[in-house]
Amino acid sequence: LNVLDTLKRLIKNKRYTEGVLAQFFYVGAQIMVWTFIIHYATTELGMDEATAQGYNIVAMVIFASSRFVCTYLLKYISPGKLLGVLAVGGLAFTLGAIFIPGMTGLYSLVGISACMSLMFPTIYGIALQGLGEDAKFGAAGLIMAILGGSVMPPVQGVIIDMGTVFSMSAVRFSFFLPAICFVAIIIYGYRTVKIHSNI
Repeated sequence: LNVLDTLKRLIKNKRYTEGVLAQFFYVGAQIMVWTFIIHYATTELGMDEATAQGYNIVAMVIFASSRFVCTYLLKYISPGKLLGVLAVGGLAFTLGAIFIPGMTGLYSLVGISACMSLMFPTIYGIALQGLGEDAKFGAAGLIMAILGGSVMPPVQGVIIDMGTVFSMSAVRFSFFLPAICFVAIIIYGYRTVKIHSNI
C-alpha cells in the first residue's frame, strides 16, 4: 500500500472527499442535537432535568427504531435519494425547533433523531463505493470525520451563553448550526444522485 498514491487518488475523488465533509457535518449535527435537548427543555419550557432527560431518551428510541424503517426503505430508494430526503426532514425539524415555541418546538427537536438514524452508514457507503483497495484507507478518513462531534457542540455552547441573539433566545438560535449541517448533507445527497455516478 503506497500511502501517498492512495491519498492522491482519494483527494481527487469528489464523491469521497465530499462524503468526508458530509460525515463531519452529520456527526456534528447529531452530537449538537442530542447534547442540547435537555438544555432546550429546561430553559425554553422550564422543565426539570429529570423530565427533560425523558425526552432525550425518547429521541434515542426514535433513532434506533427509525434505523429499521430506513433500512427497509433502501430496498426501494437509492442511498443518495434517501440521504437527501432524510436531510430535508432533519432540516425541517430543526427549523421547527428554532421557530416554533413551546412543546411543538421540543417535539421537533426530538423528531430530528428519526431523520438522523441512517445517515452515518449511508454517507459511509456512498463515499466508499467504487474505491476498491483504496477503501481500506478511505474508511479511516470517514471515521476521522467524527471530529465534527467535538468541534461543533462547543461552538453551539458559546452561542447559547450569549443569552439572546437578534432578539431571539440564544438556545433556539444556536440550532441554526445543525440546520447548516443538514443543508450540507442535502447538497451531498443531491450531488450523489445527479453527479456522482447516479448511485
